Amino acid sequence: MHFEREISFIRSQFAGQDFIPLHEPRFVGSEKSYVNEAIDSTFVSSVGTFVDQVETSIAEATGTAKAVAVVNGTSALQVSLRLVGVMKGDEVITQALTFVATSNAIAYNGAHPVFIDVDLDTMGLSPKALEIFLETNCELREGVCINKNSGRVIRACVPMHTFGFMIHMDELKHVCSKWQITIVEDAAEAVGSTYKGQPAGSFGKLSALSFNGNKIITAGGGGAIASNDIDLASKAKYLTTTAKVPHPWDYYHDELGYNFRMPNLNAALLCGQLEKLNFFIQKKRNLALAYAEFFAERGIKFRTEPSETKSNYWLMSLELDSEKDRDAFLADTNTNNVMTRPIWKLNCDLPMYAHCESGPLENSRFLEKRIVNIPSSVIL
Repeated sequence: MHFEREISFIRSQFAGQDFIPLHEPRFVGSEKSYVNEAIDSTFVSSVGTFVDQVETSIAEATGTAKAVAVVNGTSALQVSLRLVGVMKGDEVITQALTFVATSNAIAYNGAHPVFIDVDLDTMGLSPKALEIFLETNCELREGVCINKNSGRVIRACVPMHTFGFMIHMDELKHVCSKWQITIVEDAAEAVGSTYKGQPAGSFGKLSALSFNGNKIITAGGGGAIASNDIDLASKAKYLTTTAKVPHPWDYYHDELGYNFRMPNLNAALLCGQLEKLNFFIQKKRNLALAYAEFFAERGIKFRTEPSETKSNYWLMSLELDSEKDRDAFLADTNTNNVMTRPIWKLNCDLPMYAHCESGPLENSRFLEKRIVNIPSSVIL
């Protein structure tokens, strides 16, 4: 099977480009003037007015009480898990179908990921699969969820909104509440997405966001922690700025902290990007509509947002009929300078996580063999 017409249509959406990347940033607002302002101020490192403004803007965008700008989304998730009490030897529920950073952030805390299946419509953590796993394998002891197979505490649950598609959060919150498991939301891919009108990043006790160069808005790198718990968010700020006790000149650090600060120079870039977030989302939704109409005519499934959600359509994806068709599509597009990529390999199959416990993963393996991402940049 060959995909000449599909390649031609994708090229028509990005007219004038010889090589079409998967997702490239757009700088069409005040980014350059803000970066120049930061340079002129000489505050280009971890302190500056743009860091303060970014944190205010991210809190507004996520509908949370406080946000903390950090160096990347992985660090945001790592610190968030520590703040909800994840310790060495604990277990953290997450999905097998996710970018490796989700599992890495768990491992950085000395904890063990437990991999659960995803729902087909969201490609994110399945509340039903989680409920079945917990009822089969776990018990509550004095208000703490214990995995009977390992004897370990299941301390937290990390849902990840795949490609900006929101998980069934009401159902997930119900299951986690019943089992006394804290939700830490991996919203790295979902900045600007909503579930029943509520923004991604506002569902967890703490949430992690990413502003990597390939995200819908970028700081070059960068991430953030968001929360409605002001005390926890303030502690996040403290830990990510080396746990330094405030003092006019003295250097005293009273616990293990991290140098995870977002530089003011990067924050300046992100301020300009945040001002364009809604504009970018609308442009990407327009592209998604064009893709959906074209691929429906070709009999190829274009993945669309689940009901009661609004997706930022960060990365747009097709579901091919088979692994063979997926591989043929990847070969044809990339040979013709149209960048496409498969979905991730399941984390449970990676060598450093092969020993971790998994539930049944039927949906995850189905999607792993069929999903490809297609060029998704904002078209101006």
